[in-house]
Amino acid sequence: MVFLGLSGTAQTAIDVETIMQKVDENMSAETRIVESDMVIYGKRKNRTVSSKSYSEGTTKSFTEYLAPDREKGTKMLKLENRLWIYSPATDRSIQLSGHMLRQSVMGSDMSYEDMMEDRKMMDMYEATILEEEAVDGRNAWKLELIAKVENVAYHKRMIWVDQERFVPLREELYAKSGELLKQTTLSDIKEIEGRWFPTKINYKDVLKAGKGTDYIIKEIQFDASIPETIFSKGALRK
Repeated sequence: MVFLGLSGTAQTAIDVETIMQKVDENMSAETRIVESDMVIYGKRKNRTVSSKSYSEGTTKSFTEYLAPDREKGTKMLKLENRLWIYSPATDRSIQLSGHMLRQSVMGSDMSYEDMMEDRKMMDMYEATILEEEAVDGRNAWKLELIAKVENVAYHKRMIWVDQERFVPLREELYAKSGELLKQTTLSDIKEIEGRWFPTKINYKDVLKAGKGTDYIIKEIQFDASIPETIFSKGALRK
């Protein structure tokens, strides 16, 4: 599908595959090291959970929680579509699979599926450009994404892509039934190592009350060297 109206002075034709490819180039990396805060907005008080995570490709990731004390030392390991969680309180690891991956992470609006999904958009979805729409003063394309593979967290996504920086600004995430499950707002977009990247994402579970959960990136490294021993069950107990 060809769409006219690339932002800027020149009116240039662009197709949806090019848009998706440029989004993937910004959002994906061979490896990634991230230090982040997860701000969970509650009815009475808010909680901030700090972590450091490592990922390689789309099949390996490791996260260690650093604060608060209640969560410190909790670790998560993803290998392919399997997820293990280590609790220092019990000194045990449990494996999550199936519907358990849809559970909330530490009472947040993020699920384990949200944290595990690292694949490129083009590998998971067929996309169609619906229209142009402004998002917070930025010109954006509104895209409809329909899953072309079975094992995805959300069957349909509506995303608003910044026409200049090729970064999603908003998302709506739907179940196969058509029910809206989540909304995300991506902001604080910065140029990091030659790519545009959002350093703040608000996840809002529409089935829950409240302001949702802010995922805030404090530091990020792309394509950094990561020891292979990080992605092992042995690393859970270290």
